[in-house]
Amino acid sequence: MPFTFTPLPLEGLVLVEPKVFPDERGFFLESYKESDFTLAGIHGNFVQDNHSLSKKDVIRGLHFQHAPKSQGKLVRVVRGAVWDVAVDIRPDSPNFKKWYAIELSESNNRMIFIPPGFAHGFAALADDTHLIYKCTHEYDAALDAGIRFDDPDIGVDWPVRLSIVSEKDAKLPSLQAVINHR
Repeated sequence: MPFTFTPLPLEGLVLVEPKVFPDERGFFLESYKESDFTLAGIHGNFVQDNHSLSKKDVIRGLHFQHAPKSQGKLVRVVRGAVWDVAVDIRPDSPNFKKWYAIELSESNNRMIFIPPGFAHGFAALADDTHLIYKCTHEYDAALDAGIRFDDPDIGVDWPVRLSIVSEKDAKLPSLQAVINHR
């Protein structure tokens, strides 16, 4: 199998490490193979790929999509580095409001699978950072949602201090406000 799958502390999160085949030309790796992911218990039909470019110290998120089109995401960095964050926003989960972060970079080739029921965000650790991710549902503007990156009830300890946040992300509600609105 060209991947190592490691369950992470929050149920459903999985670290995916592809086998890298380097040689004098560069390297080759498989970034996704449905049969291997299915064998590892990662189910979901990926139907959309997204690509973002960020400057150093940009924070994006925390984003998610409401049911019935909650998105699972397979996230990787192809250039630069991010501190990738997943927050469990499933009210019935024992890990509700807990977050997990991991560095993804062009040099470590790691990926993270984030299942539906999590909010996702990241901080770019380098200029010209390219993050790509596969989604299990297409984007639906009517179900698009998010939580403030600095929500004190979640308490993500972002590694960037003078961050650049979009106007949209700066206006996102707290997790409590999202729950109260459901």
